[in-house]
Amino acid sequence: MTLAGLRIVLVGPLPPPAGGMANQTRQLAELLAGEGAVVDVVQVNAPYRPTWVGSLQGVRAVFRLVPYIARLIRSVRRADMVHVMANSGWSWHLFAAPAVWIAAALGVPVVVNYRGGEAEPFLARSARWVRPTLRRASALAVPSAFLKEVFGRHDIAAAILPNIIDLERFRPSDVDGAVAHLVVARNLEPIYDVATAIRAFRIVRQSHPEAQLSVAGSGPERGALESLARELGIGDSVVFTGRLDRDQMATLYRDATLVLNPTTVDNMPNSLLEAMASGVPIVSTDVGGVPFMVSHERTALLVPRGDSAAMAVAVTRLLDDAGLRRSLRANGLADVQRYSWSSVRKELVALYARCLQRRSKHLTAT
Repeated sequence: MTLAGLRIVLVGPLPPPAGGMANQTRQLAELLAGEGAVVDVVQVNAPYRPTWVGSLQGVRAVFRLVPYIARLIRSVRRADMVHVMANSGWSWHLFAAPAVWIAAALGVPVVVNYRGGEAEPFLARSARWVRPTLRRASALAVPSAFLKEVFGRHDIAAAILPNIIDLERFRPSDVDGAVAHLVVARNLEPIYDVATAIRAFRIVRQSHPEAQLSVAGSGPERGALESLARELGIGDSVVFTGRLDRDQMATLYRDATLVLNPTTVDNMPNSLLEAMASGVPIVSTDVGGVPFMVSHERTALLVPRGDSAAMAVAVTRLLDDAGLRRSLRANGLADVQRYSWSSVRKELVALYARCLQRRSKHLTAT
């Protein structure tokens, strides 16, 4: 099967903000278009119009939902395939589910590409509402074996369609920095627990006083995290970069010695794929899907969530052991190849082909 000429409606968020799902949506649209597909992106986080509506909680959802549904219907009517980037909570109910029902009603195959890190609690609450929607989808795809297992526990079958990493943009540096440079690339929100990384960094500074920490991301926790760094006496060594675009992030990774991932909840964080592609060793918490994408002592060092002392021990170990850093770097660079477009493309094309074939058989039968 070829993607050239295939009319695809891609439903999902776009930057800004440049979160993992938004970046994956934008990247997939670019890659599909590069294969000759006719891609129509229906954005679920389009700016509010008029802009002042964004300050009206409750009411603003209507101002976004109504034009979204209208745009969705117009787009799906012209489509051969619908690909929905889905998340948990209200995002599912307001945006993903309507896209599935509209596509099914119009007889267009629809792939639900679910990638929410909080799938388990969401399904525990809402599986009875999710199942009817998924029965109308042509396929459910998830980016990791972790999420496949989560859905399986609720008797929902899923195929694995990995995240995609741009190996041309995210590439390793050939130069080791003279100063230990640690990087956290997560949004500044409670679930990502950047405070634990900052506390761990303070401990690391006791044996490596030259070390620097860059925190790349934005969010409501920034003020509190800046205050924490000052209170711990390391304010001058912690830089809050704010949100960076793709090229800026790629540059930051190439300047990094280690990447820290202190999150409390996760599925398949793009930041870890970007770090591996950039040849940067990882210290991460062992939550959610993380152990499904990196292996302790082979491609990362894994520690319990919320344990700043354990994270500091792992960081110090890596800073003191150049051989271990080289080993994690080499293994990470090898493993990340499976997330290249050339690899994922084959799986995506096969998935689309199955969905289109089922539609063809259904039309023939009717």
